[in-house]
Amino acid sequence: MSGLFHDPLWPRAGEWPSAHDGAEISGRVDVAILGVPTWRTSLSATGAHATPAAVRAALQRYSATLIGPPALDLDAALSIVDAGDVPEPDGDAGEARVRRTVADLVARGAFVVGLGGDNAATVPVVQGGRAGGLITLDAHLDLRDGRSNGSPVRRLIEDGLDPRRIVQIGIADFANSPAYVARAVELGITLITLDEVRRRPAADLMAEAFEIAGAGAGGVHLDIDVDVCDRSVAPGCPASVPGGLSADALRALVRSATSDARLVSADIVEVDATADTEDGRTVRLAALCVLELLAGRAIR
Repeated sequence: MSGLFHDPLWPRAGEWPSAHDGAEISGRVDVAILGVPTWRTSLSATGAHATPAAVRAALQRYSATLIGPPALDLDAALSIVDAGDVPEPDGDAGEARVRRTVADLVARGAFVVGLGGDNAATVPVVQGGRAGGLITLDAHLDLRDGRSNGSPVRRLIEDGLDPRRIVQIGIADFANSPAYVARAVELGITLITLDEVRRRPAADLMAEAFEIAGAGAGGVHLDIDVDVCDRSVAPGCPASVPGGLSADALRALVRSATSDARLVSADIVEVDATADTEDGRTVRLAALCVLELLAGRAIR
């Protein structure tokens, strides 16, 4: 990122080998960052397709160091690559491209972090990684009819994901309808409300979530919908509302989740970089979620 001070003793995060220029990714891969800029079926106007690039730029504002002591350099602890963006990931053909790319990366042993894009990105990333369980950090149920960023959980269930292995954390009042709550209950989805999240330690919540979502073959996918956060820290999320999670609460949940070896993939979605504040606080929070995923992976 231009304009940032250069210090050879303070390397910046995000300076990972990249496939943006068509270069082949070779050697061991622990974590692969993959842009999945879905946006065409969003229920609200969005520029979410601009977000993967914005998150990559925001990563440059941080180091890849856990303070310890002793300090841990994530770049030294993990082999991290940037696998570029999947072009035009919306629609049947686009989702097929995402599934193939994720499957190829997972086959190489990579933990895949999908940078959305809106929540439509979740469907092909889950399917590409063949996850058998799903944990969402989201204010919304995402069980809407039709095909949109409001329907990924319903679509995954219709495509064969067992709803009894789905845990939705952060479900909020005034953000869902009675019909969709009834649908979730009827399907057997485990709902953990925003109020309950506030009362319980992140590690305890995630331990319970993995007992449910991880109870079977195929590993677990984590869907990080940043609009679970309070609007003061996530103004660039079209559906964020006052009273959501704090930034530190989201980060603690993300790191706790990644510490479990059953997690095979994750996505960070519903951030519209074009609607963020001048200081880029929502995009910066999304970038920190990337680093929390790496941290949990490195220290587990």
